[in-house]
Amino acid sequence: MIVYIIAALLVFGVLIAVHELGHFLAAKACGVRVNEFAIGMGPALWKKQKGETLYSLRAFPVGGFCAMEGEEEESDDPAALSNQGFWQKLIIFAAGAAMNFVAGLVIIFCLYAPAQGFYQPVISGFAEGCPLESAEGLQTGDRIVAIDGERVYVYSDINLLFSLNKTGVFDLTVERDGQKVQLKDFAMERQTYTDQSGNEYSGYGIYFGAKAATFGDKLAYTWNNAVDFVRMVRLSLQMLLSGQAGLRDLSGPVGIVSTMVQVGEQAETTRAAVENIAYIAALIAVNLAVMNLLPLPALDGGRIFFLFVNAVAMLLFKKQIPAKYENYIHFAGLILLLALMVVLVFSDVGKLIK
Repeated sequence: MIVYIIAALLVFGVLIAVHELGHFLAAKACGVRVNEFAIGMGPALWKKQKGETLYSLRAFPVGGFCAMEGEEEESDDPAALSNQGFWQKLIIFAAGAAMNFVAGLVIIFCLYAPAQGFYQPVISGFAEGCPLESAEGLQTGDRIVAIDGERVYVYSDINLLFSLNKTGVFDLTVERDGQKVQLKDFAMERQTYTDQSGNEYSGYGIYFGAKAATFGDKLAYTWNNAVDFVRMVRLSLQMLLSGQAGLRDLSGPVGIVSTMVQVGEQAETTRAAVENIAYIAALIAVNLAVMNLLPLPALDGGRIFFLFVNAVAMLLFKKQIPAKYENYIHFAGLILLLALMVVLVFSDVGKLIK
């Protein structure tokens, strides 16, 4: 268990460090002065001044930071962040999320590069007695393109999107003989079927096949998987806003670490444990990218939002929001985010105790 806890903490630390590296590389490329770039947090174990930047390695491997001149206050330095133009700031603010997304892509590709083939959302057959096969319904060879308006990016989306619909009536889009066919209000009920091994199972009675994977297929699968992770964030937010999910359904750092430990311990081999944790790491990386771009104070998305607000204000009123007031808003947002984090930690601990 200790090994998996350490692995989970390292995943968080590496992903946060990658995020800060994105800001650092973008700042350097845009000519912004970086006072310090640190890997890790806490007391410095090693420091080296190189040019205008102090590089440091700190004691706790739980992230890092990129301290830019003029980031939190006004500065007379021409190389300060506060004195840069719209596009330079936009690139710097967005670079952290971009690096997290790229990290997610790299992890996904490394996981699936050895794959010989992938399951496809293409119907290869039906269980005996399945009522869904008909001229007006589903047919062998149909590729399921969308379910209830949500695109099917990868095969695993089928079970996910079916599970989100509790009515048993679906709007399906399938590709048949090169044409898209709409199946509106298509009723599907889970029934008990017998699989090809003679075992009974509960499902819809639809079989799907696999296809040998080329290098291009692996690249496409990597991209589609990452986009699918982005969609999962959107669906989760929709469920929160609609009341379908609540605070108890959210997980903070403790809950995520607990999940990583669980999937690691349940794996049959060490390799499987590493792959499972890496998959969660990819999911977290993409989640961090998306969440950081939300237009909320204290997040990169909040800074980008104010960047656009200030651009509009300059066009209309020839004035910008004073930096100190924007910083007050970001500080208040940070306090709220920390408060939410504390609530989630207590919620996670409560779930573990139960």
